[in-house]
Amino acid sequence: MKLSISRDQLLKPLQQVSGVVEKRQTLPVLANVLLQVEAGRLVLTGTDLEVELVARAELAGSFSDGEITVPARKLLDICKSLPASAELELKLDSQKLTVKSGKSRFSLATLPASEFPNLEESRGSFSFNIGQKSLRKLIDNTAFAMAQQDVRYYLNGMLFEVSNGLLRTVATDGHRLALCSETADAATADKIQVIVPRKGVQELARLLSDDDELVSITIGNNHLRATIGNISFTSKLIDGKFPDYERVLPKGGDKVVLANREELKQALHRVSILSNEKYRGIRLQLSNELLRIQANNPDQEEAEEEVTLEYLGGSLEIGFNVNYLLDVLNVLRGANAKVVLGDSNSSALIQEVDSNDALYVVMPMRL
Repeated sequence: MKLSISRDQLLKPLQQVSGVVEKRQTLPVLANVLLQVEAGRLVLTGTDLEVELVARAELAGSFSDGEITVPARKLLDICKSLPASAELELKLDSQKLTVKSGKSRFSLATLPASEFPNLEESRGSFSFNIGQKSLRKLIDNTAFAMAQQDVRYYLNGMLFEVSNGLLRTVATDGHRLALCSETADAATADKIQVIVPRKGVQELARLLSDDDELVSITIGNNHLRATIGNISFTSKLIDGKFPDYERVLPKGGDKVVLANREELKQALHRVSILSNEKYRGIRLQLSNELLRIQANNPDQEEAEEEVTLEYLGGSLEIGFNVNYLLDVLNVLRGANAKVVLGDSNSSALIQEVDSNDALYVVMPMRL
C-alpha cells in the first residue's frame, strides 16, 4: 500500500476520525485508525466499538491499493506538526508505515487490518433526510438534559423520535426534561423511537455545521447511521424503553410568567453564588409583576434579587435547582422566556414566547 496526499487533505478527515478513538483501550487495535486505499480513494475508519466514523478523501497523486492500521494519535500529531503546504507520502514497508514529507521521515508501528473491528450492518432499516442546521439545533437544544452514568441506562442518551415529516429529540435525567422538534423529510405511518447513547450524540454533534446540506439518517435494529458528504457516522443504540415523555409535560398550569431572558438569567446567576454548593437550591417568590429570588447556604450567607416581569395572578413560592433553570435559559434564543407554573409541587414548563419547537420541564425542589 502506498499513497501521496497533501497535509490539508489528510488532516481534516484524520481529525474527525480520531475524535472517536479513545486514549485508553482494552484492545490495542482500538487506539489505531484503519487506512484503506481503494478505487482512488483513501478511507479512514476509527471506532471504540460503540461509535464508528468513516471519512473519505480523493487521491490525486500516485497510489497502490492496500489496508493497514496505525496509531491514530501519533499520525494526527505528525500531520499537525508539518507545514500547511506539505505533501505526504505514505508507504507500507515490512509491517511499518513510513511517512515522508520534505526532509522529515517517520516510521510507525502497525497492526493488521484483519484485527480491526467492524460495526455490524443491521437489517430492518428506515431512512430519511434532514438539514445539518436543523439536526444541530435539535441536539444543541436538548443534549444538556441527558443523564450521566445513571443506573437507568436508557436515560444516558437521547431519544430520536421520527414521525411523519418530523424529527423530535428528547433528553431527561429524571429531574428535568428537554424536547425539541424540527421538520424532516421522513414518511412513516408509525412513530419510530431509538435511543442514541451519550457519546454517539456528542460525536454526531461535532460533525455538524450550520449549513443546509442534507444529512441522510438510517435507523436499523441496533444502529443509527448518519451520512454527511464524505463522512459516515454509525452509533450503536441503547436497548431499552425511554420513559413516556408526554406524561411528564405539565398540564393545566394557570400561572403564566413572561420575563426578559437575559435579565432573569443574570439575576439567577448572581443569586446562585451564595446557594448551597451541593444542592444548588433557590427560592422563587412570585407576586404581581414581581419575582423575588432568594438563596442561602450552610454558612448563613444569603442573596436576594428582585426582577420585574409580566405576571398577573396569585402569589406562589417554589424552589428549584438553579443550575437546571440556567441550563434552559442558556439554550433559549428569544429575547423573552415564558414560564408556566401550577403550584409549589408542580414542575415548571419553560419555552420561548413565540415558538413551540422546544419545551423544557424542570421539577421543583423542597427547600
